[in-house]
Amino acid sequence: MSGSGRSAYERRVDDAHFLGQRMPAEWETHAATWVGWPHHRPDWPGKFEPIPWVYAEIVRVLHRFEHVEVLCDDETVQEEARESLIAHGVNLDRVGLHVVGTDRVWLRDSGPTAVVAPNGTVHWVSWRFNGWAKYDNFARDELIGMSVAELSGLAREEAIRPDGKGRLVLEGGGIESNGAGAVLVTEEWLLSGAQVRNPGLGREDYERAFDHYLGATRTIWLGEGCVGDDTHGHIDDIARFTDERTIVLAVEDDPTDDNHARSMDNARRLEIAGRDWPGGLRVVRIPFPRPVTMHGERLPASYANFYVANGVVIVPTFNDRSDRIALNTIAGLFPGREVVGIHAVDLVWGLGTLHCLTQQQTASR
Repeated sequence: MSGSGRSAYERRVDDAHFLGQRMPAEWETHAATWVGWPHHRPDWPGKFEPIPWVYAEIVRVLHRFEHVEVLCDDETVQEEARESLIAHGVNLDRVGLHVVGTDRVWLRDSGPTAVVAPNGTVHWVSWRFNGWAKYDNFARDELIGMSVAELSGLAREEAIRPDGKGRLVLEGGGIESNGAGAVLVTEEWLLSGAQVRNPGLGREDYERAFDHYLGATRTIWLGEGCVGDDTHGHIDDIARFTDERTIVLAVEDDPTDDNHARSMDNARRLEIAGRDWPGGLRVVRIPFPRPVTMHGERLPASYANFYVANGVVIVPTFNDRSDRIALNTIAGLFPGREVVGIHAVDLVWGLGTLHCLTQQQTASR
């Protein structure tokens, strides 16, 4: 508390630089995409060797449309990244390779979130990162927000809990924005008793924080995420905005599949939310691929984990009969953008795919 008796959270409301800020939609123009080069072998036990090549393919596609900034754990990783990218024909003039220590490389969650002020300037909101309330080695990942802010030359603010009791724990993969005052989240992620990110905070507290930091005056609460998601229900594996009032929803029609009841419940929630939505909500369904398992473990394979960049949408594919359905559906929702499938069967063994590993830096107006 300051001498005025107000918390840092309350004082920030008076800062004209931040008043009225909003979280842009992912399809708004980017200045860059940030990724971290893979190096933590235990994230892909027994399957690490192909992962850098998958990342090189991701960067190869993205760098044709926007600058890509790559965080490398040390100089050795930086050189490995450089060699892999050159082998894939990547123009390194459009790629930044930065030595920044990381524990893991899921920058959607450990990195900061770009927001834009009414005057068009962009800055970062840094959430506190605690390893998804699951892992204990996240000390370096907790510092990524500072590194990204310094490297990008943009200002950064630290998100504070609405009750003023320290920093707010959130991850970018749990928040989906339409850029016009609405966000999608799940109850499993923030309200489930199975894990605790912010003890003592409830639904209204989170909605207040979303309004405060992201300009979100409407929050749609879905129920559970997909089976195999060790982040406790991140939204980016199940539901994504494709325009201000269209949501693509991953749905499992097989009643014997564990994703069926979850996806049916989320479909009902969106139907209810659309009843008082101006103009109504349009919900477009995409299938899940058939279950992807490794050593008997169900993995969070989902086409909803796509990433929208300038001029392109990259979509995870799984050597599945539904790959083409998902690619065609997503292409229809993003006219004017290329849609590129990225093979993700090996990648998802790390419990994440394309959206989980990318973080967009919105362009200043």
